[in-house]
Amino acid sequence: MMCYFYRLLAALLLAAQLAAPVSADSIINGEYTTYAPGPDDDVKVTCYVDENYDRFTDYANGYSLNIPHELTVDASRSPVVTVLANQNLRMEIFYDNFKGTPATVEDYIHYSNKFIDNTRDHTLLHDETYRQNGFKVHLLNWTRPKLVHVPDDKNFYSSIELIKNTNEVYTVIIKSAKPITNAQEIAASFTLTERRGAPRFNLPVKQSHTRLNSETQAFYEKFFGVKSPLRWGIFEPAAPQTFEKLDILEQQLNYTFPVLLRYQSFDENLPVMALNAAYDHGRVVELTLQTTYNFQDNSGAIYDILTGKYDDYFALYAKQLKEFGHPVLFRLNNEMNGDWCWYSAHHYSKDAELYKAMWLYIHKVFDENEVDNVLWVWNPHDLSFPDFKWNHYLMYYPGDEYVDIIGLTGYNTGTYFAGENWREFDRIYPSVYTEYDKYFAKPFMITEFGSNSVGGDKSAWLSRMFAQIGKLDKIKVAIWWNGIDYDSAGRPGRVYILDETEETTAAFRQGLQKFSRN
Repeated sequence: MMCYFYRLLAALLLAAQLAAPVSADSIINGEYTTYAPGPDDDVKVTCYVDENYDRFTDYANGYSLNIPHELTVDASRSPVVTVLANQNLRMEIFYDNFKGTPATVEDYIHYSNKFIDNTRDHTLLHDETYRQNGFKVHLLNWTRPKLVHVPDDKNFYSSIELIKNTNEVYTVIIKSAKPITNAQEIAASFTLTERRGAPRFNLPVKQSHTRLNSETQAFYEKFFGVKSPLRWGIFEPAAPQTFEKLDILEQQLNYTFPVLLRYQSFDENLPVMALNAAYDHGRVVELTLQTTYNFQDNSGAIYDILTGKYDDYFALYAKQLKEFGHPVLFRLNNEMNGDWCWYSAHHYSKDAELYKAMWLYIHKVFDENEVDNVLWVWNPHDLSFPDFKWNHYLMYYPGDEYVDIIGLTGYNTGTYFAGENWREFDRIYPSVYTEYDKYFAKPFMITEFGSNSVGGDKSAWLSRMFAQIGKLDKIKVAIWWNGIDYDSAGRPGRVYILDETEETTAAFRQGLQKFSRN
C-alpha cells in the first residue's frame, strides 16, 4: 500500500507539475531529491513493498519491478543503464529498441549470450524461455570462478531478458556474491508503466590526471594543453624498431611525426628497445597493450588477468616503464566495445565492470611501482559492435581519476567488405567529438584512423579531412594508420597507406603544410 501511495504521488506530481516535495526515495535527473519533478524530467522512485522487496519504478524508461532492499540507485547513465547496487549485489537494467536497424530481439538474445559457450570459465546453471505477464522471458543463470583482483567480486549471474515485441527488449542483469535464487520472482514482478519524461545523463566530470614526473608533465602541457596545436603521428609497421621506411616517408611528406604508434600483446614484455629507439629519434610512443596472445583463443583473457595469472608480468612491465622514465602514451585494450577484441564484454558475461576492474588493477600495479611517466589513453571505437546497451562505450569507462586522455577511433573502411560503407571524415568525427565533449573534461587524440581507397576518391577524402579536422580543437594529436587489412584469402581489403599513389601522397603532404613539430 505504501508503494502504491508513492507511485501515485509521483505520477500526480508529474501530471500537475506541483511545487511540493516528493518522496525522499525519488531520483530526479540522476540525483536523490525531495523536490517535485517537471514534465520532462527523468524520474525514478523506490518504495517499500514487503519484508523482501522494494518497488523500483523508472518512469523515463517505462518499467517497474521489485528489487531487494537497501540498493542504491545510480541513474547517471539513464539513457544507457540504470544500476542498483550494494556491496554484495548489483542489478543493471537496460532497454534496447532495434526499430530501424538490421537487428532483431532474437538476434540480441542469441548474440548477447554466446559467451556461455566458453565452458572453461562459465558454468551454466539454468536456461529457460517462457511467457509471463505479456512478455516472452529468457532467463539465464551462470557462475564463474572468483577473481582475486576484483574487490567484493560478484561471481553469480542471472540475465533476465523480457521481450516486448520484435524490436523492444528489457534486460535485467543481476550479479551476486552468492547463488541467485529469486530471479524468477523478480522477472514475474516486471511490468510496463506509462512513460513520463525522458532519460538523461548526469555524469560528474573531472579534469584530474595521474601523477607525472616533470618530463612527462612538460610533454603533457606541450602536446595536450588547452592551447596546444594539432600534431600528427603515424603507425608505420616497422617503426620505431627501424626508421628505414619512415625516414623515406617523412622526406616525401616534409614532416617529422613526433608520435609513433606501436602495438604489443602478451607475446612480449615491455618493448624497451623500441621505446629507446623512439626516444633516441626524438619521438614519443603511443604504446598499445592488447592483453591477448596472437593466434589463439583469448576468450578468458580478462578472467586470467583478474585471477592473478599475469601478476609477475605486470610487475616487471611497470618496473621497466619506471626505469625507462620518459613519456609514454599508454593505450590499454583499445576498442573494447568491439566484439573483434577478446577483452570486449561480449566474451565475458556481458560484464563491462570486469574491463574496468582490469584497468584499475593494472593502474594500481603501476602506482605501487611509482610509474610516473605514463599518460593513460582510454579509447573506444566510434561504433559499438554489437550495438547493444550493455556494450555501450560508457559502460567501460574506468573513471576520470584513472584516465588522462580520451582516444577517438573511426575509420573510413570503404566498401570492400560486405556491410561496410564509405564514410567521409565529417560523417565520423564531428558527431563523436561533440558527444564525448559532453562527458569528458579531458584532451582528445585520434589514436588511429585512415581512409580506404576502395569505394571512393581517397585523395579527395584526405583533402577534405585536412580542411575539417582543425575545427575540432580539443583533438591535440591525430595518428594515421599506415597499413593494410587483408581478407581471408590474403587480398588487400582496406588499403589505408597514405603513400598509396602519387596523388594520395601529395594530398597528405599538402595537408601537413600548416602543421609543424613545435
